[in-house]
Amino acid sequence: QLQASGGGLVQAGGSLRLSCAASGRTFRSLFMAWFRQAPGKGREFVAIISWSGGRAYYADSVKGRFTISRDNSKNTVYLQMNSLKPEDTAVYYCAGDPLNGGITYVSDKWEYWGQGTLVTVSS
Repeated sequence: QLQASGGGLVQAGGSLRLSCAASGRTFRSLFMAWFRQAPGKGREFVAIISWSGGRAYYADSVKGRFTISRDNSKNTVYLQMNSLKPEDTAVYYCAGDPLNGGITYVSDKWEYWGQGTLVTVSS
């Protein structure tokens, strides 16, 4: 089970940190990711982190502004979001999967999902 938190209202240029707490013993074996879904749009990939935290992948739209990290001792993954833009407004979801078939940015391929947390960036 995944529980996302940390969303809220922020002005453009501001920062937020999202957290996703996982229950269960499988967290350390999972790749973890953040996806987002803006109003009227499909769910899109934001960032992925490997089970060890040694590798991270980012969507071009957030590269250099967002940082994904994880603390396996706390079963938690984070998304630090800086220099936020109005177009970052969306519901952000954390996801987990063993990714035995390799890295995928397709949301349908991910098995475990959190409930989503709303991020609103005002201009």
